[in-house]
Amino acid sequence: MPSFDVVSQVDMQELDNVINQVKKEIGQRFDFRGSKSSISFDKVKEQIKINADDDMKLTAVHQILMTKMAKRSVDHRSLDKGEAKAGSQGILAQVVTVRSGLDKEKAKKVTKCIKEMSLKVTTEIRDDQVRVTGKKIDDLQQVQSNLSSQITEFSLQFVNQRS
Repeated sequence: MPSFDVVSQVDMQELDNVINQVKKEIGQRFDFRGSKSSISFDKVKEQIKINADDDMKLTAVHQILMTKMAKRSVDHRSLDKGEAKAGSQGILAQVVTVRSGLDKEKAKKVTKCIKEMSLKVTTEIRDDQVRVTGKKIDDLQQVQSNLSSQITEFSLQFVNQRS
């Protein structure tokens, strides 16, 4: 029976490439000359650490990050910005957490949205993903297009499609 999985995940290698591009641009831009602004990525904790001299530079680093993510097709909705805290020597530090996987509430929202479509498909929540199964591939494609247009709060990907 045809099926697919609905997941929310980030390609960590692409995100690492984005962070490297942001580092390079921070090093080259004139408005960052002589500043202590930096960005780093911890793959194990799945966190991005941003340091900036002031709010203006912190905002600029975020804009660079979002631009580079868009160019490399990494969804910015998978980032959870923490609060900017003042550190030593007046430097602002912010931790941005990378969200991956569907938690229970998001999975329930996805299944509720699918059930409201009134198609002949079944859903099953499995850990951090939702399995959608149906007899017709057309119904599954309809589910994918409707989910993409209706759920905009977090990123969704459709994987493991079987016919």
